[in-house]
Amino acid sequence: MDLARRYAAGTLADVVPSALAGLGVPGERDALGLPAAERVCVLLVDGLGWELLRRHAETAPFLSSLAARPLTAGFPSTTATSVASLGTGLTPGEHGVVGYAFEAGRDVLNVLGWRRHTGGKPIDLRRRVVPEELQPRPTAFERAAAAGVGVCVVGPRDQRDSGLTRAALRGGEFRGVHAFGDLVSAVGAALAEPRSLCYAYHADLDLLGHVHGPGSEPWRFQLSFVDRLVETIAGTLPAGSALVVTADHGMVTVGERVDFDATADLQAGVRAVAGEARARHVYASDGAAPDVLAAWRETLGERAWVLGRDEAVAAGWFGPRVSAEVLPRIGDVVAAARGTAAVVRTEAEPRLSRMIGQHGSVTDEELVVPLLIARR
Repeated sequence: MDLARRYAAGTLADVVPSALAGLGVPGERDALGLPAAERVCVLLVDGLGWELLRRHAETAPFLSSLAARPLTAGFPSTTATSVASLGTGLTPGEHGVVGYAFEAGRDVLNVLGWRRHTGGKPIDLRRRVVPEELQPRPTAFERAAAAGVGVCVVGPRDQRDSGLTRAALRGGEFRGVHAFGDLVSAVGAALAEPRSLCYAYHADLDLLGHVHGPGSEPWRFQLSFVDRLVETIAGTLPAGSALVVTADHGMVTVGERVDFDATADLQAGVRAVAGEARARHVYASDGAAPDVLAAWRETLGERAWVLGRDEAVAAGWFGPRVSAEVLPRIGDVVAAARGTAAVVRTEAEPRLSRMIGQHGSVTDEELVVPLLIARR
């Protein structure tokens, strides 16, 4: 699975730079052909895959009526990596958030909680793994603010000082919200002045996909509410505005589960396992990487693409460039699930292992997201 051409054709990393080009920010390139506008809102709907939206178009008539094209989210196709790509305008190999969880120094970092991923009491790692040091490059929002654009980030209030916000979304005023109503209000307030950019985030569609499965009745009801949310935002934007709607990943309903915690052949020579059920980073003990790669390939067979670190980098999984400081964060072995398989950890990750809907791999259902545009 070679992803180089996917990245070249347009990814989440191109969304905000393209919007900034339309706002007249010097040095930013419009790779996606976004319309020039005085005010831009970029709304990320967590879990709204391109394939899922097309399959359930009748449930989301407003979203389905918008000008649309597919984008590649990037690998792994997961929230932490995708939010970092969108917020920085960089690919995973450049910004270094290479998954839901990965090795950062001596810790396996859970990026969404910015804490130790497994093992013992959860420990806040924001002091030991400083977000601004793990991802030190200027974000797209910092570049915009430096050029005089009014920048606002609208998201759940408990994410104000999260590690991911600090690493990937810094540079704008953060406005914490509770529900649909104050999200719409906050977007309107953020775009009150010309030459303004607002990034907004909605999480609940992804949550219901994990709990009930993508395409389930609860998921479809939530999609209909998201459709009305987007229609409401589009209808309340000031004149001269553009609304850009995208997503961080799609999702599949998991079928066969291979339990790492109960499979000795997968454990041999392994020092640590990170990532998530559909996209695993596997860190080998000294000298054991070739044997670990062979064992994972033999054990998983057709249930996963299993590559060594150098192979995954050469195949462009993390984008066209991988920085030297990012390379050690990638597993010695990288496993991306095929079909509906998953590599779970029932002891170390009991809650995650039970989830019906999962994502992270390189299938179209997970990797391809929509780019939808509304003008006002």
